[in-house]
Amino acid sequence: MKKLFVAIVSLLMAATASWAGKDIDFRSAVSGAFWADQLYGIKPLNDGESYARVSPDRKRIVRYSFKTGEEVGTILDLNTAKGEKPASFSDYIMAPDESRILLQTNTKAIYRRSKTAEYYVYTVANNTVERLSKGGPQQEPLFSPDGNQVAFVRDNNLFLVKLLFNNSESQITEDGKFNYVLNGIPDWVYEEEFSYSRAFDFSADGKMLAWVRFDESEVPLYEMQMFKGLSPEYTANASYPHDYSYKYPVAGEPNSKVKVLTYDIKSHVTRTMAVPLDSDGYIPRIKFTETPDQLAIVTLNRHQSRMDIYMGDARSTVCKLILSEKDDRYVKENAYERLQFFGNNFVLQSDRSGQSQLYWYSTTGQLLRQVTNQPMEVCDFYGTDPERKTFYYSAKDGDPTRTAVFATDLGGKTRKLSTEIGSNSATFSTTMKYFINVYSNLTTPPVTTLRNNAGKVLKTLIDNRDLRERVATYNMPQKEMFTFTTSEGVKLYGWMMKPADFDPSKKYPVIMHQYSGPGSQSVSDSWGAGSNGAGGSYEAYLCSQGIICVTVDGRGTGGRGRDFEKCTYLHLGQLESKDQVEAALWLGQQPYVDKDNIAIWGWSYGGFNTLMSMSEGRGVFKCGVAVAPPTSWRYYDTVYTERYMRTPQENSGYDDDALSRVDKLHGKLLICHGLADDNVHVRNTYEYAETLVQADKQFEMQLYTNRNHSIYGGNTRIHLFTRITDFFLSNLKQ
Repeated sequence: MKKLFVAIVSLLMAATASWAGKDIDFRSAVSGAFWADQLYGIKPLNDGESYARVSPDRKRIVRYSFKTGEEVGTILDLNTAKGEKPASFSDYIMAPDESRILLQTNTKAIYRRSKTAEYYVYTVANNTVERLSKGGPQQEPLFSPDGNQVAFVRDNNLFLVKLLFNNSESQITEDGKFNYVLNGIPDWVYEEEFSYSRAFDFSADGKMLAWVRFDESEVPLYEMQMFKGLSPEYTANASYPHDYSYKYPVAGEPNSKVKVLTYDIKSHVTRTMAVPLDSDGYIPRIKFTETPDQLAIVTLNRHQSRMDIYMGDARSTVCKLILSEKDDRYVKENAYERLQFFGNNFVLQSDRSGQSQLYWYSTTGQLLRQVTNQPMEVCDFYGTDPERKTFYYSAKDGDPTRTAVFATDLGGKTRKLSTEIGSNSATFSTTMKYFINVYSNLTTPPVTTLRNNAGKVLKTLIDNRDLRERVATYNMPQKEMFTFTTSEGVKLYGWMMKPADFDPSKKYPVIMHQYSGPGSQSVSDSWGAGSNGAGGSYEAYLCSQGIICVTVDGRGTGGRGRDFEKCTYLHLGQLESKDQVEAALWLGQQPYVDKDNIAIWGWSYGGFNTLMSMSEGRGVFKCGVAVAPPTSWRYYDTVYTERYMRTPQENSGYDDDALSRVDKLHGKLLICHGLADDNVHVRNTYEYAETLVQADKQFEMQLYTNRNHSIYGGNTRIHLFTRITDFFLSNLKQ
C-alpha cells in the first residue's frame, strides 16, 4: 500500500507539473507578444450606417456595416483604379462629401504629430488616381467642405489646389521659413503641448481660408547632435555629426508671436483678424463654424488661467467675445481640445463645478444648460444627436479607475450604455445611431462589440480569445486593485501584481512604477494597466523573478476632480513625491513586503518624480530608474511648464527640483536618455549627472544614440528594458 501511495503521489505531482503554466520570458514580455488585437483606423461614413477601414495590404479602403460588422463594399481598390497610382498607402483622408480621397504615401515623421508625405487624389466617380502636387511633399492637406479644393503646407507656406481646374496649384503665403515663420502649422511647443498639427481651416462655403501665423524668430534655438548611428543609419553623418537646430522656448523665454489671417480665394485678399490677444498670449485653436465667414478663435493668456472664445467675421475681421472661462490655477486642455460646434451651438467641457462636465452653449455665448451632472469626471465627449438632443460621452463609473459610456438628453435623463465593469470607450457612427465599444479590465483583454445607441450588443467583432488562451498557458500573476490612506489623510488608488506562486508568509521585494504627471492616470481597471500597456506583461516577468509590482496614482493625477488634480499647482514634484514615499511606507507595513527592498521607476514625468521621490528625505527606496527625466523645470517648455508653474521669474517653486535635492538622493540610481530627445532634452540628464558628480554621488547612466523621447528603433527598446531589468535584479535582494 505504501508503494502504491507513493506511486500515486508521484503521478499526481507529475500531472500537476504538466498542467502548470510556464513563466513569461523577458523578450515576450517587452516585445509585444501580449498586445491585444483591436480595430484601428475606423472612420465613420456619412450614411451613418457604415464605417471605413484600410485592408491589411494597404491597397483597399473597405466599407463595413455598423449594424453587422460585415464587409459591405469596397470604396477604393488600387488594383482596379486607373491613373498614376502608388503601390500602396499608409493612411487616407476622405473629403467631407466622400467624393474624393487623399492617399498618404512616403510618410516622414517630423515631431510627435507632424509629418510630411506625398499624397494622391482618388476620385470616386471615375475610379481615377492622380498626384495632388508635383512640387514636393505636402503637410497637413485638408479638403474644402465641397471636396473640390485641397489646402496644404509646404516649407512653412500655405498652398491651394483646385481640383476642378486641372489641379491648378497656387501659393497663398510667401514668408514661410524654417525657424522663422510658419503658416498654417504650429511650432514645436504648440504641436507638443496643445496637441495638434494643423492650424488652418476652410469656411463652410469653401470661399475662405483662415490660418494661424507663427513668428518664432525671437524664440531661442536648441541644438542636438545627430550621429551616423544604426537602424536607421545616417551616412551623411559618417565623418562628422550633424547639428539639428530648432526653436524651443524654455520656461520664461519668448514664445512665437501669433496672429490669425484669412484669405479670400476668389479675390485673393488676405486680412488679419482683429482678435484681442495679450502680447504673450496663445491661440491654441481656430475653427470655422457651419455659418459661412464665421470663425471661432480660442485664445489663452500666458498663464493659461483664462480662455476666451471669439466669433470673428472672416471678411470684416471683427471679433466678438462670446465666452471667457477662468480658473484661479489653469484651464484644462480639454476645454479647447474637445470644443465642438453643431449648427448654432457648441459643447464645452469644463471643470468649473469641481468635476469635469459638459455644457451646451449657443454660438452667441449663451449658456443653454449644463448637460451632465455626473457624480464623477466626464472623460471624452463623442458627439450629439441633434434630432434626439442627446449627448454621448464617457465618464468615470463608481470609482476613478473605471470608465463607462453614457448618454444624456437635454432634459437631464442619463443612460449608461456599457454594462461591463472596467474601462469602456466608444467610436460612434455619424448619426450616433451605433457605436463600437471597446471594453477591458485588469484580467480581460479588450473586447470590441458593435452596439446600437441604446447599448444593445449587436455583434462581437473581436474578443481576443486567442490572447486569453495564450495567457492561460502562462503562470500569470495575481492582479488586484487596492486603496490606502496616507499619513496626511489622502486616499490613494493603486494596482498590484503578485507572483503566481505568491506565498503570504514570505517577504517580497517591490518595484513601483508611476508617471504622476498632472491629469494623468496609471491606475485603471484595464488591460492597458502596466508600464508597457500589454496586460502588465513586463510586470508579469518581474513577478516571475520573485518581485511584487505596484503602481499608485498620487495627488495631481486625473479622474478625481479639479482640486485633487490641481493641488500640485506652482510646486510640481512636492506632493507627488510625498505620495510615492507614503505608498512605499504603506507597502512596507504589509506582512508580505520586504520593506528594505523597494524600488521605484518611471519615464518622462515619471522619471522626474522618481528622482524627486528618491530625494524626498525619508530614504525608503533601495534603488530607482529614471528614463528621460526633466530634472529642472527651467529646462522644459513654456506651455506645459507655465501651465502648472507660471514662469521662473514669478515662482520660487522652481527651486525645488531634482537638481536642488541631489544631496538627499538615497538609493542606487540608473538614469537613461536618448541623445536626440527633442522633448525632454538630454541636457536634463547631463546637468543632473554633473550635480551628482560634484555631490560625490555614484550612479549609472545609459545613453542612446539618435533616439528621441520614446527611445526605440532597431534593438533599442529591448536593450533599454534589459538594462532596466538587470539593474533591478542586481540591486534588489532575492
